Amino acid sequence: MKYIDEFRDAELVKKTVAEIRRVVTRPHTIMEICGGQTHAIMHFGLDQLLPPEIELVHGPGCPVCVTPLEQIDKALAIAARPDVIFTSYGDMLRVPGSGRDLFSVRAAGGDVRVVYSPLDAVKIAQQNPDKQVVFFAIGFETTAPANAMSVVQAQAMGVTNFSVLVSHVCVPPAMHAILGSPDSRVQGFLAAGHVCAVMGYWEYPPIAAQYQTPMVVTGFEPLDILQGILMTVYQLEEGRVEVENGYPRAVTFDGNKPAQAVINRVFEVCDRKWRGIGVIPASGWRLRPEFSQFNAEERFDVGDIQPEESPLCQAGLVLQGLLKPDGCLAFGKECAPEHPLGATMVSAEGACAAYYRYRRGLEIKD
Repeated sequence: MKYIDEFRDAELVKKTVAEIRRVVTRPHTIMEICGGQTHAIMHFGLDQLLPPEIELVHGPGCPVCVTPLEQIDKALAIAARPDVIFTSYGDMLRVPGSGRDLFSVRAAGGDVRVVYSPLDAVKIAQQNPDKQVVFFAIGFETTAPANAMSVVQAQAMGVTNFSVLVSHVCVPPAMHAILGSPDSRVQGFLAAGHVCAVMGYWEYPPIAAQYQTPMVVTGFEPLDILQGILMTVYQLEEGRVEVENGYPRAVTFDGNKPAQAVINRVFEVCDRKWRGIGVIPASGWRLRPEFSQFNAEERFDVGDIQPEESPLCQAGLVLQGLLKPDGCLAFGKECAPEHPLGATMVSAEGACAAYYRYRRGLEIKD
C-alpha cells in the first residue's frame, strides 16, 4: 500500500541506518515523545539497528498514560451511576483507577460503551433521552477537534443529556517541562507527526531555541522514524538547532487552521495534572464557560476526588524519559497487563506495554 510498504522497505532501512552510523561521532540522547512511535520502534526493533552512540528515550506522548488517576476515578464514579451511559474509546477501559477500571464497572452492571467517535456519543444521547450520556474526552491535540465538535453539535441540536469529562493535554508545555528539568538528558526531539498535522509546528521553534535542542517532526513508519533520527543527528553533529519537518506528506508549518479554530472556540488553556508527573502549567484544555452545561465534572459533582498513586509504580519516571520500563522493579512482576499498576502497562501506546510485548525476556546481543 502507498505510504505503508514504501516506508517499510528493508533496503532503504539499511541505507538510512548506514548513513546514521557514518554521520555519528559521539553519544546523543534523542526522545521520541509519541507513544505510537515508541511502539513502532519496539515492534520493528529500530533501536537495535542503531549505533551504540544513539540512545532513544521514551516521552510522555501517550494520552491514556498521562490521564491523571483522579480523572480515571471521576470517570469510574460517573460510569457507575444507573442513570448514565458512559462512552469512551476502547483503550481507556483497562486503565486502572484506585481500585478498579471501566471494564469492572461494566461487569458490575454499568452501561459503559466503546465508541469510535465522540459524535457517536451525541447520537446515543439523542436515542436515549432518559439517560445522561457522558463521553470521556481525553487526548493530545490530535483528538481535540472531534471532541470539540461533539460539543458544538450537541449545542446546535439542543441535546441536553450529553456531557464530556475533559482531560486534554498539550505537547509543547510537556516539552518545556522535560527540557527544563535539571535531570533531563534529552538532546534532540522527534516531534509527534499526528499532533503536528493538527497544530502545525509553529509553536516549536521558540522551545528549540530556548533549550538549544533540535527537533524533527516525524511520522510512524520505520523509515519515517529512522529519517527523523538521521535528521536530528545531522543537526547535533553540525551544531545546528532547528525545527525540521520530516513528515511533509501529512504536516505543514501552520497545521489545520479549521481544526485549531474549533478547538479555540470550545476550549481554553488551563493547568493540567499529568499522571506520574504532576501539574504542568498551561498544559491542558478545559471547556470555556459558555459551554459549561456540557461539563460532566460539574453535572455530576465529582470535582473533589483525590486518590493516591501506587508507590510501586514508576511510570512517571518512564514518561519523563528518566527510566526504561524494564528498569522498574515492578515490571513484569507486580505490574503486568493482567494486573497493571499504571496506564503505561495497558495502553496501546504505553511504553511499558511495548516493552512487555516486544522485549520481555529478550536478551539483546550485539
